[in-house]
Amino acid sequence: MTTNRRTGGRLLVDQLILNGADLAFGVPGESYLAVLDALVDRPELRYITCRQEGGAAMMAEAYGKLTGRPGICLVTRGPGATNASAGVHVAFQDSTPLILLIGQVGRAMREREAFQEIDFRRMYGQMAKWVAEIDDAARIPEFIHRAYQTALNGRPGPVVLALPEDMLRDLTDAADGRPARAAPAHPGGADMAELGDRLARSARPFLLLGGGGWSESAVADIRAFAEGFDLPVGVSFRCQDTFDNTHPNYAGHVGIGIAPKLKALIQGSDLIVAVGARLGEITTGGYALLDLPRPAQSLIHVHPGPEELGRVFQADLAINAAVAPFAAAARALRAPADPPWSPRTRAAHAAWAEFARPLAVAGPVQPGEIVAWLADTLPPQAILCNGAGNYAIWLHRHYRYRRWRSQLAPTSGSMGYGTPAAVAAKLVHPDRPVVAFAGDGCFQMTMQEFGTAVGLGLGIVFIIVNNGMYGTIRMHQERTYPTRVSGTDLVNPDFAAWARSYGAVGLTVTRTEDFAAAFAEGRAQAGPALIELRLDPEALTPAAGLSEIRAQALARVSK
Repeated sequence: MTTNRRTGGRLLVDQLILNGADLAFGVPGESYLAVLDALVDRPELRYITCRQEGGAAMMAEAYGKLTGRPGICLVTRGPGATNASAGVHVAFQDSTPLILLIGQVGRAMREREAFQEIDFRRMYGQMAKWVAEIDDAARIPEFIHRAYQTALNGRPGPVVLALPEDMLRDLTDAADGRPARAAPAHPGGADMAELGDRLARSARPFLLLGGGGWSESAVADIRAFAEGFDLPVGVSFRCQDTFDNTHPNYAGHVGIGIAPKLKALIQGSDLIVAVGARLGEITTGGYALLDLPRPAQSLIHVHPGPEELGRVFQADLAINAAVAPFAAAARALRAPADPPWSPRTRAAHAAWAEFARPLAVAGPVQPGEIVAWLADTLPPQAILCNGAGNYAIWLHRHYRYRRWRSQLAPTSGSMGYGTPAAVAAKLVHPDRPVVAFAGDGCFQMTMQEFGTAVGLGLGIVFIIVNNGMYGTIRMHQERTYPTRVSGTDLVNPDFAAWARSYGAVGLTVTRTEDFAAAFAEGRAQAGPALIELRLDPEALTPAAGLSEIRAQALARVSK
């Protein structure tokens, strides 16, 4: 314990460093100048100046995914805080630890609708695990410690703290706090015994993985458990890197675009062991994959947040445990010498491999072939980042994630995520290849953070799939209101020329066979490179083109 007189801003920075923070993402604002001033004297906490607060918060969220430690985001009040809400929402739905620090109006000005004043407790009430305002500089160590404890424990998630600007200038003799320490819930011996007993009595088990809180060791433990029992393994939406996709037990991703054979496999199971996944709308196909409220299959649901157990689906065995201690305990279970379901596991992997083969689409650019080529070319440690849009279907279906934390993608379905996530990924892992995928609409949500990558000299390859529309919405539009196009067309810049205006490399690919050379050139750069893929608008999904989707909808309407 040490004491020294310092400003609230300096005390805040000291507490962040005490808790292991080494990067903070933000956009500067006058409401937290005292924090920016304190950072000058503490270079071990590097401040990354971003272009927009939404991008900064997404970078902090990606940092949380990559490290397991809360990402730190610093923004100003009012519009800064509202912009940042996009990243906070990602952190909440993706169960990612994050701490958003917001400069706030002076304490004497509150409740007057002062300049840019917002009551952040009300604004962020449903979007964060805890929202508070620090009125007394002496209590900063208490609040920061609690913020870390809250963000890390139970179901991980975001915390929001408002910082009145005059409080940050106050002097205090307050002592430093203690570093936060995660206290994960462990499964009980009786729970694990029942799990083993239910597996022994099962004929068609299935293991489903997902959610937050995983680590490299936890992934290794759950893999050993799956291998010991020879279980078919699925992964929830955008959690594909939780299990090596090339492993003979891998059965595919469970979410949007689920393979029909995988869906049938799950529904035909007699036991589902869901670890870490919330069993939310996307993973369960609109809550239709399993019967409500009690699935026909025996269900064992393992989750670190007790509020998630029984929230929608009523489990036969609910285990309140963090994924890491559960995986370690599961690894120690005695497995049968010759599981009777092993042929089913081999068939499930073979079905996934067949489903993952690229399909031809309209036009000279074949995104499936490009993604499959990347899977064959990139090393296992490469990190692929993407936001939301139909372009991501090709990644989910054709890329093979082989190592934990090689995928950064929002389970919340947020557009614009891939670009800022890639910036964070390259800062955290400068030695690993980082590739950002974005559709033309997705990219333009946060394209300004390409400038952040240029300013930092980060060697990221950005791949922009340009089809001139909001493809996902157009797909739904054609299915529901065929031929009645409204609001989904885009007028785009020449993205490659735009990248060159930053002094970066910008390349355009109009044929599949030209991609390999373009990618090699982009990857050879010391700084960022952008490759624009000009995709035929007909190539709306891997399985069906725009005209086909429209024709099917018109046929339904005419009946």
